[in-house]
Amino acid sequence: MDLQNEKCVMVIDENLPPGIIANTAAIMGITLGKEMPEVVGVNVTDQSGNEHLGIIEFPVPILKGSPEIIKAIREKLYQPAFQDLTVVDFSNLAQGCKTYDEFISKMGNASESTLQYFGLAICGPKKKVNKLTGSMPLLR
Repeated sequence: MDLQNEKCVMVIDENLPPGIIANTAAIMGITLGKEMPEVVGVNVTDQSGNEHLGIIEFPVPILKGSPEIIKAIREKLYQPAFQDLTVVDFSNLAQGCKTYDEFISKMGNASESTLQYFGLAICGPKKKVNKLTGSMPLLR
């Protein structure tokens, strides 16, 4: 993987409460680490000899978007031109489940059009990620 030409962003609904924003980012980050283990660096040791687990080797800006913008981006990501991107989505359906079995069951009975996305994580070629998110502001 050419890290110089790769980009990863998260787009999160700016209207969510801070706790749900943090939870959305955390869940998507864990999934990205599973799907893209090669972007997580080696463990490091500080001067005192304490080990710290490796972190992602490039920045992951968190951008703000409205539910409508996030939904529109998610729909574009289903198009063949964007199939090479790694995409993690987190929705109201997922957030409302107590167990993964419940999530599997509810998702199997939900139409994509009914999902309200809290956030998306998008990683892949910088040009494609920028095409989708390049003009979006940071979530602050």
